[in-house]
Amino acid sequence: MYVGTLSFDLLLGDVRSLKEKRSVVRPIVAELHRKYAVSVAEVGGQNLHRRAEIGLAVVSGDLGHCTDVLDRCERLVAARPEVELLSVRRRLHGDGD
Repeated sequence: MYVGTLSFDLLLGDVRSLKEKRSVVRPIVAELHRKYAVSVAEVGGQNLHRRAEIGLAVVSGDLGHCTDVLDRCERLVAARPEVELLSVRRRLHGDGD
C-alpha cells in the first residue's frame, strides 16, 4: 500500500475578503475531489485573504498509479489562472516506512 500527499501553498489573485477567497478555493478543492477521487481540503491560512494551503492524499496499491495521480493533481492546480502556485510539498509513504 502506498500513500501519497501533496501540500500546495497558493497566492490568490484579486481577493479582498474571506468570502471571495472561498469562491476561489472551493472550486479547486471540489474539482480535485471529483476528477481524481482524492481526499482534499483547505488545511492552512484560513484567516488570510490572499493565501491558502490545500492538502490532499491518495491511497493506492501501486506506486506508479499513486505518483500519476499526484502529478495530475499538481498540474491541475498549477494551471489555474486565478492562483499562483508558490510551492508544492510531496510525500510518498510505502509499506516499509
